[in-house]
Amino acid sequence: MRMTHGPCRSRNQYQLGVTMKHLFKSALVKSAVVAAGLVGAAAPALADEVVLNAVTLAPRQVNITEPFALFVDEVNERFEGRVRIVWRGGPEVMPPFRQAEGVRNGSIDMAYTSPSYYGGLVPASPTMNLSFNDYETIAATDYHERLTELHEEQGLVLLGEIPATDLDFLIYLAEPIESLDELQGKRIRVFPTLLPLIQALGAEPIVLPMEEIFTAMERGTVDGFVQGPVGNHLQFEGIVQQVIYPGVYRAGFPVLVNPDTWAEIPAETQAELVSFLRDDFAPRMDEIWEDDLAQGVAEMEQAGFQRLELTGADEEAYRQTAMDAAWATIVESAGEEIAAELRPMME
Repeated sequence: MRMTHGPCRSRNQYQLGVTMKHLFKSALVKSAVVAAGLVGAAAPALADEVVLNAVTLAPRQVNITEPFALFVDEVNERFEGRVRIVWRGGPEVMPPFRQAEGVRNGSIDMAYTSPSYYGGLVPASPTMNLSFNDYETIAATDYHERLTELHEEQGLVLLGEIPATDLDFLIYLAEPIESLDELQGKRIRVFPTLLPLIQALGAEPIVLPMEEIFTAMERGTVDGFVQGPVGNHLQFEGIVQQVIYPGVYRAGFPVLVNPDTWAEIPAETQAELVSFLRDDFAPRMDEIWEDDLAQGVAEMEQAGFQRLELTGADEEAYRQTAMDAAWATIVESAGEEIAAELRPMME
């Protein structure tokens, strides 16, 4: 997930050109038509058709928005005449950290975002990242149903999540280290979910949007950053020297809908949409990243990124620290009762 905003060139291009070829190869022509339709003005709505204007946490070119492009395509085909999603763009339309609030207050109908970007609105939302389990294992519990209730309490409809379990999060560094102890005092860009872990490691977490990472690294404002495992070689070759393995947590991208817009959709169609995302689309998306991950590892090696591999007791302690630190923050923000209820569903 996966995390520049808007078109750019050379190394300043964030993950541009990293695609899920195995997912879209058989539909290049169709995808081009869909993309053209998304960029252009929306066609007039049918009499009973509900149009949902959508934004995403990252631009169209970034690999983590490609599953959402496919979701838009499939929904518009499957629910033709009843529901249509119009993807208005990403951060250039609405800043990522404001998108959930934009959905809640009706400024936009739908957002495909990071669960950590709106923890101030729904304190339990970052828990979507806090697992090493795949989507189907989590879906077999009551996790998504309970999270739906917690979103509803804050004026949001959680349609579901588009998972990318294998896209865990790695630490990228400008200067190599030999052990985690050497992270003490280093300034590391994070998104909110990773803040407790970086603090626990003795480093200084700095929360920045994805599009600001390159400039911060180039200027030395930060010593490293936390990001997913694919697409970083293009931008950061010559700037990143080391990557720390293993990754931590999992990626999952909630799809939020404005309650008033949602109420315009007939109940039967609402149920179909929820079932389509949670039972059909999401499990397929959790299985598409294998080739991209292998390619990402090879590309980082070719770009000269050194690899610090934690093994044995060091690996176990690192992963446990990641979970304990993050869940302790959930206790503080969402309450001990909510944390105690959700954590067993994710472990």
